[in-house]
Amino acid sequence: QVQLVESGGGLVQAGGSLRLSCAASGRTVSSDAMGWFRQAPGKEREFVAAISWSGGSIYYADSVKGRFTISRDNAKNTVYLQMNSLKPEDTAVYHCNAASSMFAVMHITSDAYWGQGTQVTVSS
Repeated sequence: QVQLVESGGGLVQAGGSLRLSCAASGRTVSSDAMGWFRQAPGKEREFVAAISWSGGSIYYADSVKGRFTISRDNAKNTVYLQMNSLKPEDTAVYHCNAASSMFAVMHITSDAYWGQGTQVTVSS
């Protein structure tokens, strides 16, 4: 079993930055792909970014390309999401996930472990 705990969310003005962290426990996730999704009020959960176990493959949603950066530290069992140039439309609960395949962390499947999420609010 893997437990994922997100942190780093908060309230920020448009144009500002936040860095989210997702710490895994229970077992190492160094061989797992990891990713981030977000869910805004009244909307479906949507893919944000994903990173392979080695960091060699990275994918972003078009809406965050050039503004968000996903990275990981396997020694710390942690994945990060650096968010710059934040916009009000980035307001959402951000969830991290972990799974054995990139497909499973880029889509909503039962094959991934999920965290409870951290709230990001961007004011205009």
